[in-house]
Amino acid sequence: MNSTQLRRLFKAIADNDNETINDMANLLIEEEMKKGHNKVANNLKKILKESNNRNIDEKMVQLPVSRRYNQTLAVEIPFNQLQHNMILNEQLESRFKKIEKEYLAKERLSKYNLRPKTKILLYGPSGCGKTLGAQRLAWNLGLPLIKVKFDAIISSFLGESTANLRAIFEMSQQKPCILLLDECDFIAKARNLGQDVGEIPRIVNMLLMLLDEYKAPGLLIATTNLEKSLDNALFRRFDDVIEIKKPEEVEIKRIFDMTLSAMKVEKNINWDMIVEKVKGMSAANIVTIAENAAKESVLEGNVMITQKYIENAIVDIFKY
Repeated sequence: MNSTQLRRLFKAIADNDNETINDMANLLIEEEMKKGHNKVANNLKKILKESNNRNIDEKMVQLPVSRRYNQTLAVEIPFNQLQHNMILNEQLESRFKKIEKEYLAKERLSKYNLRPKTKILLYGPSGCGKTLGAQRLAWNLGLPLIKVKFDAIISSFLGESTANLRAIFEMSQQKPCILLLDECDFIAKARNLGQDVGEIPRIVNMLLMLLDEYKAPGLLIATTNLEKSLDNALFRRFDDVIEIKKPEEVEIKRIFDMTLSAMKVEKNINWDMIVEKVKGMSAANIVTIAENAAKESVLEGNVMITQKYIENAIVDIFKY
């Protein structure tokens, strides 16, 4: 294997590009066969086959469907589409790392009758990284991310919504995965609001029961923007409740640095002024500003991000 092939292999490993890794492995096997190293080549073939079979088996999470309309009740987010680079303050980063460490050490904890945190509620304003937090956990733990489709779960027929919800939780028992209840306030509004009648209260009660019974081999992550309108009983069902706040000054600058890392950035940009202008915005909006500044720079044929491009992008986002 020459230097170009080695670079390609290591780039594929860094990008988690399993298809390219598989191609390079087959190329290496062919080279060993040409050299007459049949025993080595056959052993490598066996290892590759076992690995591919295991990967296929790990991906076979049987997604449930609704009985009446045969709609899938959840969707699996492909591993290579997970966005996992997350800018957090030290306190939040520590809490996420603790969840990851506990999960990875679950067998060691079980020897002492201890269980890792497996039910996590993330709450906070829109665009601040709650869904990204679930993706980060899936990436770092190497688990499939299964996102519940609440619009498919809710049915006007008596009892079907609760049956759909139960099917989702039963699916999570099949193999380790991260079950994402994104924007769970869709069904988990406070029961005492008096606005929902019929099926919705039954779904909330079913959700509370399923959370109590949850013993799946993976993690359950729920997200919501509406902390105050959630049932207090729901909060008590989670092992950890984490508030994802809007980024502060330090995180804002780090978001700009990360988003613009592939571009040349002018050294004399007044970052204090830029940070002051975007303070109070969500992380998603700040990423959008940085990306729009980069696009404008490229479209104008400029290889460098200047303050002008960033300020233009800030003005544009206030027009939305």
